Amino acid sequence: MKLIFATANRHKLQEAQEILGPGFELSTPADAGLTEDIPETGNSLKDNSLQKAKYIHDRLGADCFADDSGLEVDALDGAPGVHTARYAGPGRDSDANMDKLLHELAMKGPGASRKARFHTWATLIMGGEVHCFEGVMEGRIAFEKAGCGGFGYDPVFIPDACPDRTVAELPEEFKNSISHRGNALRALAGYLASLD
Repeated sequence: MKLIFATANRHKLQEAQEILGPGFELSTPADAGLTEDIPETGNSLKDNSLQKAKYIHDRLGADCFADDSGLEVDALDGAPGVHTARYAGPGRDSDANMDKLLHELAMKGPGASRKARFHTWATLIMGGEVHCFEGVMEGRIAFEKAGCGGFGYDPVFIPDACPDRTVAELPEEFKNSISHRGNALRALAGYLASLD
């Protein structure tokens, strides 16, 4: 099954392809000639996911899906949330984002909760119909970066499913089996399988 995934991030494309498996052929909007930035102006992750999917579908008329993911830290009242990718500024600099997050948590004091979660909403538009899927990965924020795998905030997020390592220290296959995006995309894939 061919689907356009509303991302320009090759790491995310590869991750989604590994999660969905060989029954799906994923491509990006750029592969279809759509190279402009896709708007993300919603007030929630779900809003952004829907906005991106509609943008692709309206312009390309193809079956597609989009996701929006965010890191929600309890001690920061759910921040960075919808601003996860640009937490430290417009440049989408992962190291700067993690540095800001660790600094903000340090300012809360040593006893502050480090409980957090990655949250994903995936929106599928197929045959013009909209379907939304949610995924969550619970965990906590480390005191310092560790590991060199993954991307984004992976070096500072310790998942409950593996409480002695950050996501960046986990094998890719295991990470995909527990991740927020993995949970949302498996729900999406399960829905598509139910159509057969």
